[in-house]
Amino acid sequence: MKMRNPVVADQFYPGTPSSLKAEIERLIDEKAPKEEVIGLVSPHAGYIYSGPVAGATISRVKFKDTFVILGPNHTGRGAPFSIMSEGVWRMPLGEVKIDSELGKQILKGSKYLEEDTAAHQYEHSIEVQLPFLQYFRPDIQIVPIVLSHGTGDIYKEIGQKIAQAVKELKKEVVIMASSDMTHYEPHETAKRKDNQAIEAILDLNEDELLRRVMDLNITMCGYAPTVSMLSAAKELGAKEAELVRYQTSGDVTGDYHSVVGYAGIIVK
Repeated sequence: MKMRNPVVADQFYPGTPSSLKAEIERLIDEKAPKEEVIGLVSPHAGYIYSGPVAGATISRVKFKDTFVILGPNHTGRGAPFSIMSEGVWRMPLGEVKIDSELGKQILKGSKYLEEDTAAHQYEHSIEVQLPFLQYFRPDIQIVPIVLSHGTGDIYKEIGQKIAQAVKELKKEVVIMASSDMTHYEPHETAKRKDNQAIEAILDLNEDELLRRVMDLNITMCGYAPTVSMLSAAKELGAKEAELVRYQTSGDVTGDYHSVVGYAGIIVK
């Protein structure tokens, strides 16, 4: 069986079960109203920076059996559009199984996705989401997909094939795009650019999101996963989106000269 071990425990988040649970408890909102959510965007930096946004966002989600999690490829390893359709991710809070039935169905449908573990091995963008999911639902299953640079048509095809597989198998699924927003720009600039990207996401307009990312040079690392998620969510009947929270690393560190932006968005 394919095993994927944690690579950023003790760096991005606490590595022991007790301290990790305590950290998540600090970041989530137990009282938040939970909603039927088709998709979401959640950040993936160290919990100290992006945890409050990730926690607030995931606290709003009514959990389903499986999360399809799309992350960007930061490492450059592996196939350009990589899916793991079987195996287990080992995490400090226990093992997370891959939903093989759904993974294989998505893989079969898409002409771009390839079965590949190399892209996932050292990639943090999916891993950092898992403790939040495990906290709310210890038996959660995932389908991890990592996307490199391609065209809008490729991202949209992958999204459509995810939706198609979900419909064919009549699965209860949430589709998550893992993304940070603008990287290493002054707070006000980051906020202005990020607002443009967020607006396009709230309009469920993936073409406009791509256009703005390119035209305004928005260094949002997970724009490809977000395009795929929006494309899948619309196919599954999404009608609206809501910004749960936005902040930058400057709000945590007090250094507003060079920040990273974090947005949490739910798609319903």
